[in-house]
Amino acid sequence: MDTKQETLLEELAESGLRYSSSQEKGYSRKAKGDSFIYLDKQGRPIKNKQILSRIRSLVLPPAWREVWICASPNGHLQATGLDLNNRKQYKYHPKWMALRSEKKFSDLFIFGNKLPLLKKRVSKDLRKKKLSCDKVCALAIAIMDKTSFRTGNKYYEKNYGSYGLTTLRNKHIQQISANKIFFKFVGKKGVAQQCYLREKGLVKALAKVKDIPGQVLFQYYDEEGNIRPLDSGTINEYLKEAMLAEVSCKTFRTWNGCLLALSYMVTLPLPLHATERKKNTIHIIDHVAQELGNTRTVTRNYYIHPKILAAYEDSSLDKWITTLQRKPQVDEKTVLNRLMKLLRE
Repeated sequence: MDTKQETLLEELAESGLRYSSSQEKGYSRKAKGDSFIYLDKQGRPIKNKQILSRIRSLVLPPAWREVWICASPNGHLQATGLDLNNRKQYKYHPKWMALRSEKKFSDLFIFGNKLPLLKKRVSKDLRKKKLSCDKVCALAIAIMDKTSFRTGNKYYEKNYGSYGLTTLRNKHIQQISANKIFFKFVGKKGVAQQCYLREKGLVKALAKVKDIPGQVLFQYYDEEGNIRPLDSGTINEYLKEAMLAEVSCKTFRTWNGCLLALSYMVTLPLPLHATERKKNTIHIIDHVAQELGNTRTVTRNYYIHPKILAAYEDSSLDKWITTLQRKPQVDEKTVLNRLMKLLRE
């Protein structure tokens, strides 16, 4: 058993759960008229009210096919199924989701502390003349910082026709001017991604990368002069090396999600009533979701730290927001400092 498996089992034990997999025997679902019946491991209809109640509480989409349901109420994976696009979908135990969310957010403070190291390294590598691995990695990270694009991987490109930063093709960008490039592609889960990049230095560097022979956008020259495609693993290694910490591109997107939430709060009038404040909270989540290309639920659970929304809803941020609203422009450093303060508390 490797270290990752040991850590997984320890985390499950701490949360009172056990490891479960769709490879083990479980319950299944069968259509009957306008509804469904559920079958046990032997293929017999389940009649136990408690078991049926748990299954129904999972609220599995009616469109799912080949549904597998964990027989144990304590399995970390509760159900799987194939959606309309033949993609396997997963339904996890709420305790496991909460644990994963907590762990993901716990990396943010470390990421924020190490961010100056990354910016220094990226700035240095972008000044290099040769389109080496380091320079193209730095360019990809700088663009990710501006756009919050996912890194992408070959699996999603091949199986679902969806793209991320490292799998983009030359056809996915169009240079509008010397300081503007337009991105247009299909992202994860078929979500259309359209974004302008307006920064002369990055646009110029990206145009040079695009000129490298081949259809893939992000490529570089290795030490022997061979053309190599950039991948997400290489970018993650660059991040770890530059920041001297166990961080990844996913942490980057979460960080950006938090900054987007705080920045957008400042643009909204301070609510006068609790109901208005709750509506504003939804507007904040939806704004971040749109920028990241996620759903509202995914954004709230994984891309905005709970402390941010809690501080907004209990009025703790009102004084800070009011102060910034008096200024003609809000700089990124002010928002970043506030995020770090919230993460420290």
